[in-house]
Amino acid sequence: MALELKQNLKLTQKLVMTPQLRQAIKLLQLGRLELSDTLRAELEQNPMLEEAQPLLEEGGHSEALSATEEQSDTEMPVTAQVGGEGPAGIAEVNWDDYSNNFDADFSFARETPPADAPSQFDFISATPGLGAHLHWQLTHLQLSELDLQLTDFILGNLDGHGFLELSLDEMCASCGCTMEEAEGALCLVQSLEPAGVAARDLRESLLLQLDRMADEDAVAVRIVDEHMDLLESRNYAQMARALGVTQQRVLEAVAQIQQLNPYPGNEYSNEQTHYVSPDVYVIKVGDDFVIQLNDDDLPHLRLSEDYLTLLKQKQALSTESRAFLLENKRNAEWIIKSVEQRQRTIYKVVESLLKFQRDFFEQGPLAMKPLILRDVAEDIGMHESTISRVTSNKYVHTPQGIYELKFFFNAAITTVDGGTVGAEAIKTRIRQLVNSEDPVKPLSDNRISQLLAKEDVQVARRTVAKYREQMKILPVKHRRQSLALREKRP
Repeated sequence: MALELKQNLKLTQKLVMTPQLRQAIKLLQLGRLELSDTLRAELEQNPMLEEAQPLLEEGGHSEALSATEEQSDTEMPVTAQVGGEGPAGIAEVNWDDYSNNFDADFSFARETPPADAPSQFDFISATPGLGAHLHWQLTHLQLSELDLQLTDFILGNLDGHGFLELSLDEMCASCGCTMEEAEGALCLVQSLEPAGVAARDLRESLLLQLDRMADEDAVAVRIVDEHMDLLESRNYAQMARALGVTQQRVLEAVAQIQQLNPYPGNEYSNEQTHYVSPDVYVIKVGDDFVIQLNDDDLPHLRLSEDYLTLLKQKQALSTESRAFLLENKRNAEWIIKSVEQRQRTIYKVVESLLKFQRDFFEQGPLAMKPLILRDVAEDIGMHESTISRVTSNKYVHTPQGIYELKFFFNAAITTVDGGTVGAEAIKTRIRQLVNSEDPVKPLSDNRISQLLAKEDVQVARRTVAKYREQMKILPVKHRRQSLALREKRP
């Protein structure tokens, strides 16, 4: 077959992802805090972008600003105010402006700083955690050079729960010490507070805590040391037979074990809590709901007036500089347009969710209705992929609490009479049944399925188990409590 070159025409339709379109899609799926960081990065990189100052754009403030400027022109310079000879000139200086208001002990100010004033401890970059607490205790001990090295090595290998993540053999190989020296250093660290720290597993942690108790229970020690598997399954009858004691005696020991902390290091955790900031508010005013976008901490972008004026002066710029500013001007206009489009899209999606799930906003999760992405997409005339991007990492503040927008989409479960109910409503009902159950006789998955069937909601036992695991509710054998153990609790 001969090879030859040919020219032909072909008409096709395809989607071309321009850089501007990619940027718009990226901004659409960003969360609120991520969007704020992205916009501030663009402000630093693009000279055509600047942040608008709302207070200076109002008419009343501009008059006040001009009055201040006129007053500053007539006032005497600062150096002239304090430049006179003798005490009269020096008295013009307000030394309170130069005082340290963070600590009253080192302040030249006569007045005590307010109670809500920041402290120097607010500016510490790292929050003290478990390691710092243990190091502080070791500084009060007279330790040799080898003990200091070994204890520092142990503290450096503790996880967030306070457990030791390596064996003594690995410690000897890494530090070049003997087994006796490693065991001595480990016992030293385990004698520190909190009790149970530097344990190698949960069993050892509980034993260390029991050893510290003044009224140590020998039965409790044996349960933790020999029958952890029976303790986890709450098989108190078999535990009593194995220990040769009464079941009442086992329950008393278990009550003491339950007072212990299985993860002693969590109390000194220095992990910071990241709070959710809602992207939109839904506020009930009378019988209606008002949707309000959250624009706090989001920079209000606009084109730089100085560079726009410079672009109008054709002779003031070279060809390269003019091309550079024009390119950044197009990018800045597209960013502003993309942000506005993002906010409008979020508003439309929340408005559609409010229409479909109005009963939820008024009554709560039990009134959730089945809803899929296609319903909202058809309602506002957008593609399902756009709705998926809008609802990812976005949160809404409602009268019922703060929820992710993805929360409002749930599958439909068919009822006995042929209707449908949302899966989230069923989860809420399961949680209510578990919270109101008798701890001595908790509800099994099969029993919960039967109770839901009485409410005309046909749900299989496997579905109940799946929903229970999603809500992190323990199985029935781990929720069951002994009557005697329950009566002993305060």
